[in-house]
Amino acid sequence: MIRTFFRHLLESIKSLKRNGWMTIASVSAVTITLTLVGIFMGVIMNATKLAQDIEKNVDVSVFVDIGTKQPDMDKLKTQLEDLDHVKGVHFSSKADELKKIQDAMGDAWQQFEGDSNPLYDVYVVSAENPKYTKNISKQAGKLSNVFRADYGGTNSDRIFKIADAIKTWGLAAAVLLVFVAMFLISNTIRITILSRQREIQIMRLVGAKNGYIRWPFFLEGGWIGLLGSVVPVLIMVFGYNEVYRWVNPSLLRSNYSLLAPGTFTWQICLLMVVVGVVIGSIGSVMSMRRFLKV
Repeated sequence: MIRTFFRHLLESIKSLKRNGWMTIASVSAVTITLTLVGIFMGVIMNATKLAQDIEKNVDVSVFVDIGTKQPDMDKLKTQLEDLDHVKGVHFSSKADELKKIQDAMGDAWQQFEGDSNPLYDVYVVSAENPKYTKNISKQAGKLSNVFRADYGGTNSDRIFKIADAIKTWGLAAAVLLVFVAMFLISNTIRITILSRQREIQIMRLVGAKNGYIRWPFFLEGGWIGLLGSVVPVLIMVFGYNEVYRWVNPSLLRSNYSLLAPGTFTWQICLLMVVVGVVIGSIGSVMSMRRFLKV
């Protein structure tokens, strides 16, 4: 049994060499398909992560009336902390707010320092769950010494909808793409088998059993899938590391981040290898059925 398996394994490798151009064509098709699968899944998973980060960073900004005394400000902070579903409250003075604008907009805002500062002191309120943000904003706006409570309005509502859409449809799109990859790979393998139907017919004429005929083609399909996954794996491992190194620092400034390389990339790489090998093998067997019928 083991000797027969190794004989089939050796025969499948020889067959790859013997059918050089068809092998190259099949491997190339698998490579292109799996590369698209890897890129698309990487984009979907990072888009989902960024949507969650954006959703988590939508806080309520409570602007304090100008001239409010410290005791009243302390009372307001306590009232905000006592609101339902409030996770935390932190204070940002109008000087801090001006500094943020100056960092983003440059020297144009330098003239507004000191008594010329037109901004408000702000309490930034974080919700236990993003879905409570809108309700907290309404409650905070009714408190004394509050000029305005703002959570981003329609822009934040749009962010919540986008985040929900990505989480809902992202996985479905990834699964759909995997099925598309399976279809393309299996059809590519099918073309390879069709080009060798004469070889299969000769093996049947000399009395070879179906299982004996099927095994080398089954292993050959697996080899094609494995070879086709090498380039996509390299692109995912090294390419994503470069993307992460260049893009992530700018996102971190806004409290967002991409998925860290490591477990994430290896999960996608493993998926690509498994899809390539399994679909290559099964595609070969399925394509041979018409030639093995009596």
